[in-house]
Formats: sequence, C-alpha cells, structure tokens
Amino acid sequence: MPSAAYDIVITGAGMVGAALACALGASGLRIVVIEAQPLPAGIHPGDDYDLRVSAITRASQRIFESVGAWDGMCARRISPFRDMHVWDAAGNGEIHFDSAEIGEDTLGHIIENRVIQLALLERMRALDNVELILPARLMEFATHADSVELRLDDGRCLVARLAVGADGAESHLRRLVGIATRGWKYEQKALVTTVQTELPHRETAWQRFLPTGPLAFLPLADGRSSIVWSTTPERADTLLAMDEKGFLAELEQAFDARLGCMIASPGPRAAFPLRLQHATAYTAPRIALIGDAAHIIHPLAGQGVNLGLLDAATLAEVVLDAQRAGKDIGALVTLRRYERWRKGGNLAMMAAMDGFKRLFGSDLTPLKLLRNLGLNITNAAVPVKNIVVRHAMGMSGDLPSMACGPMKAGQCGLS
Repeated sequence: MPSAAYDIVITGAGMVGAALACALGASGLRIVVIEAQPLPAGIHPGDDYDLRVSAITRASQRIFESVGAWDGMCARRISPFRDMHVWDAAGNGEIHFDSAEIGEDTLGHIIENRVIQLALLERMRALDNVELILPARLMEFATHADSVELRLDDGRCLVARLAVGADGAESHLRRLVGIATRGWKYEQKALVTTVQTELPHRETAWQRFLPTGPLAFLPLADGRSSIVWSTTPERADTLLAMDEKGFLAELEQAFDARLGCMIASPGPRAAFPLRLQHATAYTAPRIALIGDAAHIIHPLAGQGVNLGLLDAATLAEVVLDAQRAGKDIGALVTLRRYERWRKGGNLAMMAAMDGFKRLFGSDLTPLKLLRNLGLNITNAAVPVKNIVVRHAMGMSGDLPSMACGPMKAGQCGLS
C-alpha cells in the first residue's frame, strides 16, 4: 500500500489529541489523527450522565473557545460550579472557595468526557486540513532525518514531519520510541457513580478528605452529583459489590451527611486504579508526547485533563510559531521549547497533588494538626486563598495564548 504524506500525525483522538488537531485547524498544515478505539456515540434526550466527568478549568474553557468547540459542549450539557468546600474528616480544618470573591461567575464546569470529545470531534471533522482514520492501530514506527514513518494494522504507511503521542497512559507510540516512565501505584481505586441527595448541591463542588482517600461530590445540572471516591482497593471492591441501600448508607456516612440523606443512586458504579506516572522525556527527534502519554496524577484536584489540554495548546503554539518562522516543526530544537514550557509546571502540579494525598492520608497526630491548621489559616487569609484558586483555575502562570483568550460573555451561565 503506498505511503501517505502529512505534516503531523496524532495518535489518539481522545480529548487531548482532538484538542490539538482543532488547535492546528487553521494552520494549513496537513494533519491526520489515528484512533484505535470506537468513538463515543451521540447524546440523546433522556440519556443518563456518563460515569467519567472532568472538572474543566477556566483555562481549559478558553482553549475550547479558541478552537471553536465550546459551543458544541454548551449545546449538549455542561454543569457550572461556583463554590467549593473542602474539609478534613480527621479534624476541624475547612476551606471555602467562592467565585464571587475573585470577581468570577464560576470556578469551572463539570462536563462529561464524552461531551467534550463529541464537541471536539464535531469541530475536527469540519476542518479541511484534518483527516481522521478510525479504527487504526499503530504497529511499527521509524524515525528518519527529516520524517517519521508509521505503519498501521491495515497496512497503511503514514509519513510525516512530526508524530504526537496522545494515546493515553499506555501510549504505544511512547513505547515504540523507547521513552521510559517513572512513578508508582497509590494502592487506591477511584469509585465513580452518580447520586441524588436530599439537599441541593447549590452548584458547589464538595470534597472531604478521609483517612483512606478523598471523597468528592461534583454538581451536575440535573441536581444530582457525580461521585469520585478514592479509597483502598479492598474498600472499593466492597462498595462495588453492595446493594444500592447499603452503598448509599456507606456514602452518606463517609460524606458526613453534608447534603442530607442519599436518596438514590440510579446509575452504575465503576472503579479504576490510581497511580502517578511521568515520562522521562516529552520529546525526541520528530516526537512529542501530550496528556496522559506524558503524565498521570492523582485526581484529588481534578487537574489531569486540564494539564493535558494545556500541553495541547502549548504544543500547537510552538508548532505554529515554528511554521511562521520557516523552521522545521519536527526538529528537536523546536520541540524542546514545548518540553521546557510544560514539564516544569506539570512536575510541580504532580508533586503538589502527591504531597496532598500523602499529607491528608497520614494518621500521625502532628500532621493532622498541621493540615487542619493550614486549611483554616488559608481560608482566613483571603488574598492568599484567592491566589491559590486563580492558579487552580488556570488564570495565572506561564500559559499558552489559547488559554489566555477573552471569555465569551453571556454564554452557558457566564456573565
């Protein structure tokens, strides 16, 4: 089968890979995206919420707006949250973040992963310079002086100036290139489901730190909450096996009945193991890694997909700058700019989340006192608290231009 020539091959059409393709949509570069897994089906009236949701920051929202996908998400369903309460089960420490305190209408949005992916795919398919090959699995890979060559399972051969791995935590491209990873398992699983509570969630995200891991209630637009309960693997398996009545009783107790009784959990339950993983390099000659292919963090602050989207926006900016300057978009000197820009910030966020996980999971009395004191002091120090929340929202730091764009007023609950 003859070779097909492109400028960029993206392996993976998930949220991060699709976002990169959309970000390069107006570039004139010829882009192909390959995806091995079936894509999500459309959402129909009456469909239940998906188990997997993401807490999308304002920076990620700006990226979606910049690539023309935000309206597609609004047209499906999104759930804004305006406040966040975090407290420690082992003490009296508590912190409250309020969007009004920083002059913003929301802290972010809870959006189903499939809604994000569907809107990005809809936008991607409207771009003349982007091609999607589905299903297709990468089988062989070779790097040459001025190109990369990818052979697919159907015999097709793709030749490009740059290959981008956006194919997840088990990235096949990363393995073929030989980039190693470092990290560890957390000996935790995250249980996910949806639940209806007696009291309204008030468009507020809630998180209680338990000795075995954090329990988060994320507000959905229909009044229910999406649950992310990080706990030991044994405890997660026990909770999965319980009948609905028993599970709701355990959930209510673990959440300290902050939203009253747990009324119903009509959706299914699932659990997945948690780990920290980081690629030793984000780039190689004519190769770049983004999203979970480059890094995985603990979900306690919901930053995983947001870091990946910042990767995509940053790599797009680096590639477009190189194109405008007449430079080789796949040269290592070009790609190293992306790696320098993102790797340090990602490492800092990974270290912070790992530190929080270990701090709040400790039974040592001095650490219990320290973390509760820290929560209460930070809550009282409003200027410091506002700096923290702005950074978490992606409203400060060394951001790519797509994450700094103007917000569209009057849309989806924005003022």
